[in-house]
Amino acid sequence: MPAPTSSAPAAGPLSTAGYQAELTRIDQVLAGPGRALTRVRTAEGLSEAVSTLAEALNTIAIRLSALTVTSRLTGVHTLLQERIGVAATRLTSSAEKTEEDARCGGTAYTSQKVQRQLRADLSTALVQLQRIKLTFARTLPDPGPAPEQARPDNGEVLVRRDLEGMGRLKITNGTTKDVAISIVSDGKPPGTPQVMLYLRATQSATVNRIGGAYRLYFKSGTDWDADHRKFRSDCSFKKFDQTFGKNQAWQIDLQPRPGGNAATTEVEAY
Repeated sequence: MPAPTSSAPAAGPLSTAGYQAELTRIDQVLAGPGRALTRVRTAEGLSEAVSTLAEALNTIAIRLSALTVTSRLTGVHTLLQERIGVAATRLTSSAEKTEEDARCGGTAYTSQKVQRQLRADLSTALVQLQRIKLTFARTLPDPGPAPEQARPDNGEVLVRRDLEGMGRLKITNGTTKDVAISIVSDGKPPGTPQVMLYLRATQSATVNRIGGAYRLYFKSGTDWDADHRKFRSDCSFKKFDQTFGKNQAWQIDLQPRPGGNAATTEVEAY
């Protein structure tokens, strides 16, 4: 990790010009870890980059705590230390989840979420610094605004292929997360469903005209990616163990219940 230019804090109390000089030197500690966030290509690499960035923020916090400033700067100096502490703690505690999200939502997309959250955590301090003509965190990457969310309507059919029959399925999503249900012809992979249906949390929907015997897969999460038909955060992937017979009517509740007779198994992402 790069170290600040000077190993000892400048003599204080620091005026505005002296404080800016220190902030500029300290800012270089963020340069390498910040760039690393934009260059990672794997979920493991992103987790490592997040941990390294948290360590850099902790180094900065130590450096800042050793500075003394004039009374005019005391408020913003204290606020900056507080917000850096918040950002470092969030990064440290979220490293594992960040890696999991990168596996389902993509490394680049998840990295950009981390970058936006970091800027949000620091924003109140950065705004106060700007008001007195001071700058900090200029080396941090700026991924721009988050893309608009495109949450489908409950019961919206996302995929329907030609195969049709007399099967009927009512699905109740008794969970607190949205799900995408894939009705997959028996023997086919989950990525090629004959029907994919979106169910919002705690809602129900019915699918008709299902052809042949089939299996049920469902993925849940948050932050729906309409282009790739997947969730980008908090993902899980499961299937019902049983095969559902053709030309029959079934009712399924995704919320596990005591005495329920429809076992499920975790599956690989699809």
